[in-house]
Amino acid sequence: MSILSVFVLIVMLVGSLVCPAATLAAPHSTSMPPMSRSMAVFAESSGGASLFSFSGSRPTILGVKDGKLAACPGSPNCVNSQAPASDAEHYIAPLSYSGTPAEAIARLKSIITALPRTKIIDESDHYLYAEFTSALMGFVDDVEFYVDEAAGVVQVRSASRLGQSDLGVNRKRIEEIRAKF
Repeated sequence: MSILSVFVLIVMLVGSLVCPAATLAAPHSTSMPPMSRSMAVFAESSGGASLFSFSGSRPTILGVKDGKLAACPGSPNCVNSQAPASDAEHYIAPLSYSGTPAEAIARLKSIITALPRTKIIDESDHYLYAEFTSALMGFVDDVEFYVDEAAGVVQVRSASRLGQSDLGVNRKRIEEIRAKF
């Protein structure tokens, strides 16, 4: 058995653990449900693209509602500056900023677009939403920033779409952005 064959088997196993109901098939198969198509194994990869795509569906709960970003789910693969400070698993400190909200968003956008495998999805003077895709497996994390003028900070939320654990990736990402901000 070749190394590639072993690798493909491992990827299929990981995919079945992340989303057991999904089946892997050709990426352009129209007979597959959307979740299965998004988990299809792609044969080509170039530049900043991922070798595989375990992207899941874009959440519908994102955005700012009544001054709040969506709460983290019960799983440990999310951090949120608006979580209670007593929730050590999910809480992360908000970002400090100076200047106007639009300047803070512009600075964040500049930092994020310089990072690999990122895509800005939504942006306003007070809000920025980006998708981050992992290099090998193509897992997508949804990352939001909300300039909370009343509190004088930038609220943050970073959450994995699929799986249970992110091995600390979301927290590390926000801390990396904080260091550059």
